[in-house]
Amino acid sequence: MSDKIVKNSTSQALRVLLVGNPNTGKSTLFNTLTELNQKVGNFPGVTVDKKSGYLRINDKSVSVTDLPGAYSLSPNSEDEKITSKIVSETENNDVVIAVADATNLSRNLMLVTQLIDKNKTVVLALNMMDLLQKNNQEINIDELSSQLGIRVIPLNAYVGKGIEDLKQAIVSAQKPTKKFIESSEFGSLDDNLIRYKKINQLVDKCIIKKGEDKNSGLTKKIDNILTHKYYGYMIFLSLMFLIFQAIFSWSSYPMEIIENAFLQLGGWLSEVVPQGILSDLIVNGIVAGLSGVVVFVPQIAILFAFIIILEDTGYMARVSFLMDKILRQFGLNGKSIIPLLSSTACAVPAIMSARTINNTKERLITIMVSPLISCSARIPVYTLLIAIAIPKDKTFGMFNLQGLLMMGLYLIGFLAALFAAWIMKIIIKSNEKSTFILEMPIYRMPKWKSVGLNIFSKVKVFLVDAGKIIIAISIVLWGLSSYSPGNRIEKIEEKYSEAIKSQNGNQLLMNQNGEYMNEEELNAHIASEKLEASYAGIIGKTIEPLIQPLGFDWKIGISLVTSFAAREVFVGTMATLYSVGDSDNSTSVREKMIDAKNSKTGEKLYTFATTISLLLFYAFAMQCMATLAVVYRETKSFKWPVIQLVYMGALAYFSSLLAYQLLS
Repeated sequence: MSDKIVKNSTSQALRVLLVGNPNTGKSTLFNTLTELNQKVGNFPGVTVDKKSGYLRINDKSVSVTDLPGAYSLSPNSEDEKITSKIVSETENNDVVIAVADATNLSRNLMLVTQLIDKNKTVVLALNMMDLLQKNNQEINIDELSSQLGIRVIPLNAYVGKGIEDLKQAIVSAQKPTKKFIESSEFGSLDDNLIRYKKINQLVDKCIIKKGEDKNSGLTKKIDNILTHKYYGYMIFLSLMFLIFQAIFSWSSYPMEIIENAFLQLGGWLSEVVPQGILSDLIVNGIVAGLSGVVVFVPQIAILFAFIIILEDTGYMARVSFLMDKILRQFGLNGKSIIPLLSSTACAVPAIMSARTINNTKERLITIMVSPLISCSARIPVYTLLIAIAIPKDKTFGMFNLQGLLMMGLYLIGFLAALFAAWIMKIIIKSNEKSTFILEMPIYRMPKWKSVGLNIFSKVKVFLVDAGKIIIAISIVLWGLSSYSPGNRIEKIEEKYSEAIKSQNGNQLLMNQNGEYMNEEELNAHIASEKLEASYAGIIGKTIEPLIQPLGFDWKIGISLVTSFAAREVFVGTMATLYSVGDSDNSTSVREKMIDAKNSKTGEKLYTFATTISLLLFYAFAMQCMATLAVVYRETKSFKWPVIQLVYMGALAYFSSLLAYQLLS
């Protein structure tokens, strides 16, 4: 029996926790160790983002968890509380890798020495050794290891140097051989003034050679430009402008390839799969719905790429510093810019990242306004509608008008967020003092392999999460669009079949121009009438009076309802609605929407006024169940997500109403 117990324990995965101060290269090390064997989730019971992955060392399975950045085990923010809690619950066979910036050893050793004094199995990963060497500085690794009583591994995680040594240190890690501060020596273990004093003595002893800090000098020179009180804002806006121009310019060709591939797939499936319910479901339901989202992957990937590069170079920290003075006027602080900018990818992790904001009022306001920032889920909606409103060859001098409109929508969202924050600053009362402390990393070239892995990971999450929702909704929507109460659809088919038969095949109906319909027009008319008689049509017609003042018809109404699950579902919904009953699988959803007519007036449905109205609605409306759920979990109250849903819905409705009435 004892042999069996030993065997089970050795086969069990070894758990490794990565801890460290912000900007120590912890995420880079995590990506290097795990590569693609990663997943993103939440810590049990909380909504803080958790990255975990796996690797094998000497045939041993090792799980790696990247904990939120922390300066010490005496937490000041929600993120630090999570790290402190997880570390305190570690078991004897867990290994804590403390990642430290070798160029700033004094600050980083605070957390390391606290881990040692709590008798955790610690390995010190001394990262950024290349930068230390460039500064003509060296660290006596053996002396540092001896003084701390733990293994110390020099690293350059950026290029993977020292990784193999770290892996071997993980599997052979032991408890510290001594405490850093003995209670009998200095009194209380929590006396950080005393702890810093001893840390500084240790650093002076272990730093062998000191030279000029060249990297710091270069960083200061660049910061004089990028964080300038005038030029800094102009540079930031210029970067945002270039990003949105690139989103349209660089993505057009791959989007056309994906769009054509789905059209060919739909046509091929129509021929291969026997005609009937199954064929209709696959081609006009699932494939049509998915194509409406997959086609926008190039644009989403480009957006993610720019955000990741700006973060890796260290520029995002400068944006926080730059925006602090402005954001404070609206009840926020510099740390709020990270959630706000992160919301351009997704509001859910952005709201989670607001845990780094110490001030409760500022954190709450940040949570409440972050969803107003246009996220990646809005990109498919924006792109589709912008392409309808403005042809891609339209330019303003050398600038693409589609890109300008896209940037305008993002700026509108940001301004709306500031306005909403200002209102909440007045309404929400608090006597808590606001502080803003930020660690400025040095500038570095991004690690392109890491950038690529991050882009792949984020696009994969987007596709998987959106794909599951879209397939489910497309199937339900196809059913609602293909069937009706009683036998309404069958009666429509019989009516036109008998009418055509009685006229010896001559087309009976006239179009809006007073001309007899040809076969294609008649089939489209019949499909439209059958769709109106379906369950989906009944739902759309029920809410149509409410949205008609905005320029929306009942089909748009259906998409507003379904996209509450996720905004990008709008495109899949329109693709399904315009495909059900349509035998033409060679036309994209964009072309079908451009050709769509108002059923009452016979005029073009998606006019400039209607399209701008719809764009504004999606810019402001809270159409994301996941966001509402995470707001509830972060605030621990139903009150705030309900307020968020109401105020954003009202802002969306009346903005669209004003735009449509003024432009039409």
